Amino acid sequence: MNNKCIITAAVTGGDTVPSQSPYLPIKPKEIADEAVRSAEAGAAVVHIHARNPETGEADSSLELFEEILVSIKARCNAVIVPTTGGNAAMTLEERLRVIPRFRPEMATFNMGSMNYAAHFVVESYDRRGKAFKYDWERRYLESTKDAVFKNTFRDLEYIIQLMYENDVKPECEIYDLGMVYNTAYLLRKNILRKPLQIQFVLGVLGGAAAEPKALQYLKDISDEQFGKNDFTWSVIGVGYPQEFHMAALSIIMGGSVRVGMEDNLKLGKTVYAKSNAELVEKATKLVRLLDRDIATPDEAREILGLKGKDKTNF
Repeated sequence: MNNKCIITAAVTGGDTVPSQSPYLPIKPKEIADEAVRSAEAGAAVVHIHARNPETGEADSSLELFEEILVSIKARCNAVIVPTTGGNAAMTLEERLRVIPRFRPEMATFNMGSMNYAAHFVVESYDRRGKAFKYDWERRYLESTKDAVFKNTFRDLEYIIQLMYENDVKPECEIYDLGMVYNTAYLLRKNILRKPLQIQFVLGVLGGAAAEPKALQYLKDISDEQFGKNDFTWSVIGVGYPQEFHMAALSIIMGGSVRVGMEDNLKLGKTVYAKSNAELVEKATKLVRLLDRDIATPDEAREILGLKGKDKTNF
């Protein structure tokens, strides 16, 4: 399994706004369809947020999540990973309600508090004289200039306990160096268990940049803190071309990759992706060009130590 690369598709997210791309999936059927197409294109894992089907706002409604998750599971074998991050505007209760209700195989676990900013999108739109489709988009994006994505140590302990009680594997999301040490602390306190699945998230304003030296350093420190044989890992590069630059570096370094419209909307410098499947297809080409093999969903389950899709509650 050492040569297998797991491709994750994050199909919609909670911070990208509909005005940024006409192809961003919003309705439950659109999100589920995009996840299935991504799996058909080579993604072993699909990462899921829900949105209000009328406005496109991030939404933690269990009814929306159920419609999406059930539809995906019925049509493909991919590992389905719901968010516990949502976005910075959601309460912890809103973010976590998917865990006890659906008991997924794996869910994201953000490893610390941070500034998580996207206000620069408004600045870019204003500079170019572009208008937003929905009133909430400008309001939400501007609010991130003064927002903190809160994940205190009390929150972290609560989240991990909830995940373990429901037999959910945490995917530890690390945005900067401090979060590596947060993770190491939780390991030392026996709150978090090995083997870990680590996902380095690079390029968010407020976290580490999507640069080769940042990834190399975070990986080196993680090797020291966790034990290089005690964790699997993946990389997110936010934006274009960072998504594919970080993917290529991760593939070379032996890691896995995440692509998708949550993190990047472009297939080329001036070409918007019309579907998440197009982004996955580009990632699969990179994996093969760099002499790695693409993991199937069941191989991903074996690598990550997951309980299996039959043991979820959806």
